[in-house]
Amino acid sequence: MEVKREGLLLFSAGAINQFPKTTAKGSNFRNNEKGCKRQQPFAAICQRLVLMAGRNRMTRHTDNFRGPIPVPHPVAIEEELELQRRDIQRLLAENRHVIDDNVMLQRDLTAVKDEIHRLNQVIPKMHADKEAHRRELIERGLKLESELRSTEPLRAEVVQLRSEVQKLNTQRQDLSSQVQNLTKDINRMQGENKQVAAMKTDVDKLRKELVDVRRVFEYEKKGNEELVEQNRSVETNLISMAREIEKLRAEQASADRRLMGVGGYGMLNGSPETRYPGPYGDVYGAGPWGSYDRHGPPRH
Repeated sequence: MEVKREGLLLFSAGAINQFPKTTAKGSNFRNNEKGCKRQQPFAAICQRLVLMAGRNRMTRHTDNFRGPIPVPHPVAIEEELELQRRDIQRLLAENRHVIDDNVMLQRDLTAVKDEIHRLNQVIPKMHADKEAHRRELIERGLKLESELRSTEPLRAEVVQLRSEVQKLNTQRQDLSSQVQNLTKDINRMQGENKQVAAMKTDVDKLRKELVDVRRVFEYEKKGNEELVEQNRSVETNLISMAREIEKLRAEQASADRRLMGVGGYGMLNGSPETRYPGPYGDVYGAGPWGSYDRHGPPRH
């Protein structure tokens, strides 16, 4: 048992001596203050290994035990040593990772300190700029407020203009509706104008026909006037002839009166009571005036 503990102590000391004296970055680990702080876990590891070597082992002077102490099997010792060696290698690897992390953290800390120093220099300037910007905004707000107060009299005009704009909008809507109606009327009138063009052609044709008819009418009118003149001349001739006939009859009557003694009473004036016709026959009727006395002169 004492031999096993001594072997473990020697192994632990050899493992410590086998630990690299320098870090991955080339700095002296044991001479460095931070590296000295990192040596404390290894001493604890060695103590832990010694305790593990004596774990589950009986002391020399156990109660109610007489006889020689049994010697452990070499295979068990080798297995335990192998396990301890693996633990040591694992711890060494973890230590290396911790050292690398420490170096990275130191670098990050230095960068953070530099950033903090830079920010400490920039922050006052930012505060000054912010204060200047705030003052500028305050001055601008005061200026805008004064301008707003100066524009208060214009509010009534703005309200009036808005009402006028609304009225103009309503008028515009009315005018747009009227324009639509007028466009409809224009389209309708254009269609009617197309019809009027056709009607105009018809009217022109009718006008030409009317001119032709009027020409014919004037021609016939002139012909009728000539006929009327001829009728009038014939009528005047007939009247003159009737007067001459009447005159002749009067002369005949006077001649008949003179011949009263020779003829009879019934021969007077060609009376219808006589049994003989008048001296001129029945050309103008039985009476002395004939048809002229009854119907006047003949008309054509």
